Amino acid sequence: MKRLPPRAILPNIPRGLVISLIAIFLGLIAGAFFMLITGSNPLAGYSYLFRGGWMNIERIGNTLATATPLIFTGLSVAFAFSTGLFNIGASGQLLAGGLCATAVGLTVVLPKPLLLLLMLVAAILGGAIWGFIPGLLKALFNVHEVVATIMMNWLAYWVVYYTVPAYFKGDFMETESRRIPEIASLRVPWLSEFFDRSFINLGIFIAIVVAIIIWVVLKKTVLGYELKAAGYNRHAAEYGGMKVNRNIVLSMTIAGVLAGIGGMTVYTGYSVNMQIGILPTQGFDGIAVALLGSNSPIGVLFSALFLGLLHSGKGYMNAMTKIPPQIGDTIIAIILYFAATSVLFNRLIDRIKRKISVNGVAKSQMEGS
Repeated sequence: MKRLPPRAILPNIPRGLVISLIAIFLGLIAGAFFMLITGSNPLAGYSYLFRGGWMNIERIGNTLATATPLIFTGLSVAFAFSTGLFNIGASGQLLAGGLCATAVGLTVVLPKPLLLLLMLVAAILGGAIWGFIPGLLKALFNVHEVVATIMMNWLAYWVVYYTVPAYFKGDFMETESRRIPEIASLRVPWLSEFFDRSFINLGIFIAIVVAIIIWVVLKKTVLGYELKAAGYNRHAAEYGGMKVNRNIVLSMTIAGVLAGIGGMTVYTGYSVNMQIGILPTQGFDGIAVALLGSNSPIGVLFSALFLGLLHSGKGYMNAMTKIPPQIGDTIIAIILYFAATSVLFNRLIDRIKRKISVNGVAKSQMEGS
């Protein structure tokens, strides 16, 4: 009988997918353990958790709406990761983009298509500025991007804190802006009605298009190659004649643009106004999305949808069982922890492949002799 080669025994599945699936599996196992500790049935808990995100068309729409800003912040972090940079500033970039889009939506009067396009441009500019500054500091003075982006997060926080009450104060509360008018909202009647009046908005379509564009840029263009080359080995890129400092600034600017567009989808699509004193968690969740998606634009799409499903379903699980809602957050945190420790899985996969390969060669030699 013909012996299969080692590659056939362990198929050449993308490593990032394997790591993500292992992380999800271990996270679900840990979640089941915590459910058992609370005296609950894990099978019933997971049944309600996942059904809560897709049991009807309205919940599917809400899951997509929850995932939309996560796609943008995940793409922002993943793009920076792919070019060797660590973008912790997606929250600030999202705030800056959301503030600029909100300001345009509350002050400019135009037909809806033109107004949304102008708001998109404003969100892009706001996010770009908040990404450009850390990139410039990194390129010129070697200021670590983690420090610079954290600084920019709080700068955006305080800019919103003072700008909203001063110029866009709400009719009833000083801690929030005026409501976004319908003409400036990303929600459209036909889409909302199709999903049974859920929170879904046009941002999901923008997110899918942007993810495809980023994939093309990184995989199919000279610009993407140069950006990744500068991230993998700065000195080799410089030796090859690439403008590394320019690429650093450009990479952080693009990352800021992506998060800035996400801000528009949050504050003019998912929400109806801006509130002060809140640093949006979607920016930090974007780190998790990027890790779980293996820094791939397509992986980010699916990981954001998965996390959106968990966020949408945990409330339903809590309502239908005695399982505390914190269990849902714990499951998400454990999945992300295992995704972040991917180096361990890399070593484990390498060891398994090496062992299968060595055993296959040894058996072949024994049978040949």
